[in-house]
Amino acid sequence: MTGPTDMRHTRFAQVRARLETYEPPPGWSSWIYEFALFGFKQGWACLFGALMLALLIGTYFFYPAHAPLARYDFLTLAALGIQVAMLAFRLETWDEARVIVAFHVVGTAMEVFKTHVGSWIYPEPNLLRIGGVPLFSGFMYGGVGSYFARVWRIFDLRFEPYPNSPWPELLAAAIYVNFFAHHWLPDVRLALFAAMGLLFWRTGASFVVWRERRWMPLLLGWFLVAAFIWFAENLGTFARAWTYPGQEHEWHLVSPMKLGAWYLLMYISFVLVAAVHRPRGSQPSAETVRQL
Repeated sequence: MTGPTDMRHTRFAQVRARLETYEPPPGWSSWIYEFALFGFKQGWACLFGALMLALLIGTYFFYPAHAPLARYDFLTLAALGIQVAMLAFRLETWDEARVIVAFHVVGTAMEVFKTHVGSWIYPEPNLLRIGGVPLFSGFMYGGVGSYFARVWRIFDLRFEPYPNSPWPELLAAAIYVNFFAHHWLPDVRLALFAAMGLLFWRTGASFVVWRERRWMPLLLGWFLVAAFIWFAENLGTFARAWTYPGQEHEWHLVSPMKLGAWYLLMYISFVLVAAVHRPRGSQPSAETVRQL
C-alpha cells in the first residue's frame, strides 16, 4: 500500500512497491514471504535508531582512546551527518525529520534533569554538551521518534476505537511531568498505567504488511516496542554510552523494571507522532482502496 506522497518523497517506497507486488516462487508459503517482508519493513523503520546503535557499539570497540575529538562529540557529529544524508538521499521525509527534532528537544530536557539528580551519568568527557549531557543523547530519543513516524507510514497504521482528544494528550503530559516530579512527590506511575489501560484496552492497531490487513491490541504492540528499546538500552550501556548507578566499574544487565519506564516514555513518543499523523480508524478511505 504505497501512496503517491510516499512514492514521491522516499527511495524506499520504490523498493517497497516492488516487494509488495512480488509473487514468491511456487512452493513458498505466503506467510513465510509476508514474515520476511515484515522484518524488512521493520528494519527500515528502525534505520535511524539502528545506525545510532551501531555507532555506539562501533566506537566503543574501535574509537581511538587518545583521538583529538572526544568519542561523544564524534557521535554527535556522526548523528548529524546521518540525518543530513538520509534527507539528501530521500531515505527520510521532512515530516520524519521534524519529529526527530521534537524528540531531541524533549529527550534532552529530560536528560539534563535526570543526570542532575543522578539517575544515570555519561562517564566520558566531551565539549558538545548541555550540563552533563552530550548532545548525541537527544538523537537516541530521536531514533525512537523516527521509528514511530516511519512505521506509521510504512505499515499504514490505523487505530480503532481511538480515545477522543484531549485524554491521550493529557495522559502523555502527566507521564512526562511524573518523570520529573516523582523525585519529590509520590510516584504515580501505577495510576498512569491504570489510566492508559482504561483509555486503550479496547483499541486495536491494524496494519498492512503485504496483502491483508493484520490486527493486534495496541497495548500489546506498545509493550513489544518497549521490550525492544530495553534490549537496545542494554547494548548502549554495554558500550558505555551512559551508565546507571552500579555499572560504573562492571557492566550488568539493566533491570527489567526499566521496561515500565520505557513503556511510559514510548507512550509519550506515540502521542507526539500521533499529533502529526492523526490516528485513523481501521476502515480505509476510497483513495486508499484505489492504491491497493
